[in-house]
Amino acid sequence: MNPGGAAGAAQAPVIGVLGSYGGFNIGDESILACVLGCLRAAHPDARLVVFSRNPAHTAAHHRHVDDVRGWEGISQQQMRESLSGLDLLVLGGGGILYDSEARRYLRLVGVAQDLGTRTFAYAVGAGPLREAEDLRTVRTVLAGMDDVVVRDDESRLVLEEAGVEREITVTADPAMMLAPEEFTRRMLRHEGVPPGTRLVAMSVREPGRAAEHLDVSDYHALLADVGDFLVRRLDAHVVFMPMERQDVRHAHAVLSHMTAPDRCRILHGEYRPAQLLGFMRHVDLAVGMRLHFLIFAALAGAPFLPLPYAGKVFDFARRLGAPALVGVAREQAGLLIAEVDRLWDEYPGRRAALAGRVAELRDLSRVTWGRCGALLADIEAARAGPPDRVAVPQLSTDVLAPPTADRAGPGAGVLARADGEADADPDST
Repeated sequence: MNPGGAAGAAQAPVIGVLGSYGGFNIGDESILACVLGCLRAAHPDARLVVFSRNPAHTAAHHRHVDDVRGWEGISQQQMRESLSGLDLLVLGGGGILYDSEARRYLRLVGVAQDLGTRTFAYAVGAGPLREAEDLRTVRTVLAGMDDVVVRDDESRLVLEEAGVEREITVTADPAMMLAPEEFTRRMLRHEGVPPGTRLVAMSVREPGRAAEHLDVSDYHALLADVGDFLVRRLDAHVVFMPMERQDVRHAHAVLSHMTAPDRCRILHGEYRPAQLLGFMRHVDLAVGMRLHFLIFAALAGAPFLPLPYAGKVFDFARRLGAPALVGVAREQAGLLIAEVDRLWDEYPGRRAALAGRVAELRDLSRVTWGRCGALLADIEAARAGPPDRVAVPQLSTDVLAPPTADRAGPGAGVLARADGEADADPDST
């Protein structure tokens, strides 16, 4: 293990982290930052290896990682070589167990299991799962994992319906542990956002596999109606927050339907997830589709209205007691506007309740780490031999403080610059 390392570091655990990482999606990058932060805080001496879809991006934007390895398109033998030497392979988090993708990720997990490596599912998301090969792979590989933790009840139900017969623990999305970085007034001016004005953040997305029933023209027009209403009702500026590249094109499509596009902006800079969370602290109201956009709004204490397109968004809205419409069809414009109006009026009285529910989800995120930490303690105890005196590491509440300058360069953990390029895996979060 860790050949060539210093003698004192020879016994440090080697932990692999596998997910949809590489800068394609802000949500996935926020998950990776939180998972790595928890692992590093509890095991400062651990050797952390990320299996990335874009190793160059991950190496550049997560500087505290010890090694980054590509995994797409490699042979079975190359997989075995890449996975050898790991004490633990962490799968996820994020929504990676869905049709056509589950088999790809779980192929690596299966190889790790064959090598005798312990495996842990870190608050993953699941669904939709309908394809026979994915269903078979999920049943087989998850049965052999040391522990399976999912981020919501919807994912647990999907796995149970897929035939997974084992304990499945429900916690919360790892990104609930993200700590904000400052989004300065200078950064706001750079984005063309006028100071001292009310801001409404909006999130849109492409249909894709995770939102296959979205009618594009309908929801573009629907959000345009909502945006125009908020400009008038609140005398606000609307700021679209792209969570991945393709969101930019859809934000422009919404703008093309609006009567007040001059009161709108689309964030175009390169930002860390923690900086976007910091931006959300300037926001007075958030309306959006993407899960991690809504998570950022909740963490920042901003009133938010989810636009559900998938079970994960419904589940998040339910857990936080947020209003959630059934779908995003154009004929629901009047209902959606009424919900936004009511949310704005009632939020001051609901702020404390929302803060309490957010704290509960953050505590559940720590449960995920507690289970992962227990598995690591078991691994270390087995390696040390009897007697078993290895304590489970404790995770403090401030382990995910913003990175210092020497820990992460500009754009660390961010989505690559939004330029309209196609996204290889748009639906992972």
